[in-house]
Amino acid sequence: MNLDVEEHLGAMERSVSAGERDGQPVRAVTLTRTFATTVEDLWDAVTNGERIPRWFLPISGELALGGRYQFEGNAGGVITACERPSHLAATWEFGGDVSWVEVGLSGDGPASARLTLTHTMHLSDQWDTYGPGATGVGWEGGLLGLALHFGSPDEAISDPTGFALSEEGQAFYRGASEAWGQAAIAAGTDPETARAAARQTAAFYTGEAAPES
Repeated sequence: MNLDVEEHLGAMERSVSAGERDGQPVRAVTLTRTFATTVEDLWDAVTNGERIPRWFLPISGELALGGRYQFEGNAGGVITACERPSHLAATWEFGGDVSWVEVGLSGDGPASARLTLTHTMHLSDQWDTYGPGATGVGWEGGLLGLALHFGSPDEAISDPTGFALSEEGQAFYRGASEAWGQAAIAAGTDPETARAAARQTAAFYTGEAAPES
C-alpha cells in the first residue's frame, strides 16, 4: 500500500472532553474528518450493510432505528438515532461494557462531506492505562479505511492485520497514538500521564513493547 501517513494523520481533528451521563463521570473522544464525496454517499457508506465491510468490519443485524447490529468479532448494540443524511447514534456494547457512539454528517462543498464521530464511555481501568488513544486510534484506523474506500469504492480493504505490521501501518499507529496524547494534554491531562498512556496505546497497536520512559 502506498500510503501518505502524514497526510492522513493531518486530515484528522481530535478532541477529548469530560462530562457526566446518568450521574456517572464519562469521557468522550471526538474525531472529525472531511472526505472527497457527497454527504449522501458518505451516509450510504456508513449505513449500508453491503458497504461497511469494505472499509471497516463485517456487520449483521437490522440496520434501522431501534434495530440491533453486530460487528463480527467486535462490538454490537442498538441503533438509537437514524436521521438521513445527517445524524446516527447507537450503543456500543463490548465485553460487558456499554458506551455510546454518535455520528454527525454535513456537506462541505459540492464533492466534500464532513463526518464527526463522538464515542462516550465511563471511566475505567482501560482509560487509566491508555487514555483516549485506545478508542481514538481504533476509530482513526476505521476512518482511514473509509477514506481509502472512497478512492476505490468497489474494493474491500486488504489485510488490515498485514497493514498493522507494515512500515506504514506502524508509523500510522505510532503517529495517531502520539496525536491522541497531545489531545489529552490539550484537554487538561497531566502531560507525563498523557504521554505514558500514548506510549501504551502505540505498543498495543504496533505489538511493540512500551518504552519505560
